Amino acid sequence: MSVFVVVFATMMKNVAVALLLLCPAALAQKWTPDTVVKVKPVAEVRVSPDGSRVVYTVSEPMMADDKSEVVRQIWMARSDGSENAQLTFGEKSSNDPHWLPDAGGFVFTSRRSGKPQLYLLRLRGGEAEPLTSGKLEVAAFEISPDGKSIAFTASDVKEDEEKKAKAKEDYRWIDEDLGFRRLYVMAIDGERKPRKLVGGDFSVGGDGTVIDWSPDSKWIAYERLKTPSPNEWPTADLLMVNAESGEIRAVAATGAAELAPRFSPDGKWLAYVISDMPPRWGTSARVQLANLATGEKKDVAATHDSQPDIAGFSADGKRIYVREARGTVDRVYAIDIASNKVVDVSTSDGALAEANLNHTATHFGLAMQSLHKPVEAYVTPVDRFAPVQVSRVNEAMGKYPAPKTEVLRWKSTDGKEIEGLLTYPIDYAAGKRVPLLLIVHGGPAGVFKQAFLGNYSPFPVAVFAQDGYAVLRANPRGSSGYGRDFRYANYKDWGGGDYNDLMTGVDAVIAKGVADPNRLGVMGWSYGGFMTSWIVGHTDRFKAAIVGAGVTDLLSFTGTADIPGFLPDYFGGHYWETYDTWRAHSPIMFVGNVKTPTLLEHGEADARVPISQGYEFYNALKLRGVPARMIVFPRQHHGLTEPKMRVKAAQSSVEWIEKWIPR
Repeated sequence: MSVFVVVFATMMKNVAVALLLLCPAALAQKWTPDTVVKVKPVAEVRVSPDGSRVVYTVSEPMMADDKSEVVRQIWMARSDGSENAQLTFGEKSSNDPHWLPDAGGFVFTSRRSGKPQLYLLRLRGGEAEPLTSGKLEVAAFEISPDGKSIAFTASDVKEDEEKKAKAKEDYRWIDEDLGFRRLYVMAIDGERKPRKLVGGDFSVGGDGTVIDWSPDSKWIAYERLKTPSPNEWPTADLLMVNAESGEIRAVAATGAAELAPRFSPDGKWLAYVISDMPPRWGTSARVQLANLATGEKKDVAATHDSQPDIAGFSADGKRIYVREARGTVDRVYAIDIASNKVVDVSTSDGALAEANLNHTATHFGLAMQSLHKPVEAYVTPVDRFAPVQVSRVNEAMGKYPAPKTEVLRWKSTDGKEIEGLLTYPIDYAAGKRVPLLLIVHGGPAGVFKQAFLGNYSPFPVAVFAQDGYAVLRANPRGSSGYGRDFRYANYKDWGGGDYNDLMTGVDAVIAKGVADPNRLGVMGWSYGGFMTSWIVGHTDRFKAAIVGAGVTDLLSFTGTADIPGFLPDYFGGHYWETYDTWRAHSPIMFVGNVKTPTLLEHGEADARVPISQGYEFYNALKLRGVPARMIVFPRQHHGLTEPKMRVKAAQSSVEWIEKWIPR
């Protein structure tokens, strides 16, 4: 190597070092569709009964030539954040750890033997011990307070489907052989033979069901649904069964939906969530107490958003802790039963994916995140909200740039105040107009919260900000977090007031001098896909659009989705009863107006919004000569789960926007 080359290389190295010293941001990594899938979700944070330890799960993408899946494993740490270690390993996930009452170990579920089964891992050492085996597929479970028994739900065992498929006899009857969920009880030690407690022509809960033991370990409270279908949640009632005799007692069985039972510490009361009557898909609910001796029902104070998620009772039984959205943040509240008042427990901004109360009601286990800090596990005493971070699995994400984001409020056309999150391009210069992307959430009762900007999404906010785009994530009427009336304000009016809320939000960002009105894009998933397809049929102001798993035809959606009761509630009747209303609010009826280049993204196995919704809109656009593409993700349901599919969705979104909207 010549002397000149050596001197030049040394000089350039010194310049690079100097630039890094002058500009620490230069050390930051760059956000790409590949990096957002590397953020590791942390969940199921549970503190031991003695408060000394905490277990939690960490999900990590596994991608190889022949593999694309997310594997979840269990970690444990002391409650002060020390002695952090991964406890489960392997190619199969381990989920949902529940502590034994003596804090000597925990029970969890795993598919390591093929079907989801229960395993026991004792802290004194040794391998995880299987508690169940065979054809039963375990769903929800709870350990009795005395530590002797475990109750769990499992679906009816179906005939050998693989054998029927091989014999070409794999036909099926719709709405028959549904695989009802049953309630079982089993000893943890000794003979581990599951005993069915509850059968019958109904299902014990559905996805996310809650079962709870009485403090004396004699009774189990459970949810009863007409069928396990997600369409049947409005039929939920609450019952109790004696774990020894099998005696069943009704607790709450009305025209409302009663869900999520929790026993009081003295066993005299059962707290649960009860919906409006009749139940509405906009989900308005309150906490109710049932006196188990007299049958008396008592409502407690209403919460801000009327969507309380019960964490449990205080140790003295005088308060009920709940988690709930409040605008763009989450809060933990205490409902004081005697005074009938709701008091803030948590104070920090950000998003709480969960708030788990330990069995002695001394500590909360939290999965917390904020705009610029990825999710981690935290522990806090109940009597003093002071979260201590116990996990650090996402520390590497701190090397990536954090785009500025602010809460933005504006007035809609009817004067209603609307809120959203405005994210600026990284290194944004004040006064400069930049392209703006409007993202619409799903639901419609979803809500954009102050969660980590680098989290995965098919519309990756951090990547767009990295590439010079501003992003507005609005919470229009119909969103959660702003109270019952706001959430119900879009009934019979999809594409009306909510459309105005979104357009005035875009106008507000333009008025701030941030957005270039000639460089606008719009996108959304599910209901957000509905709004996107509606928007491009009603205005040409956007230069590009992305419809993700969108409802584009209200009639055919209701006839093919797994929740056929959803839209009849929102639109005040079935489509054969209020046909003109349904037709007037279907984006497909306005596809003749669309000029905006549109990308459609859809999971091929989506039962919630069947892929035919995407095909309808795509084919109509192609017939009209509108620039359009559609990408289909095999094996994916309403939310994409395989890491490679997630990367491709984000890449496709970024490429579509860059093609049509110059930076």
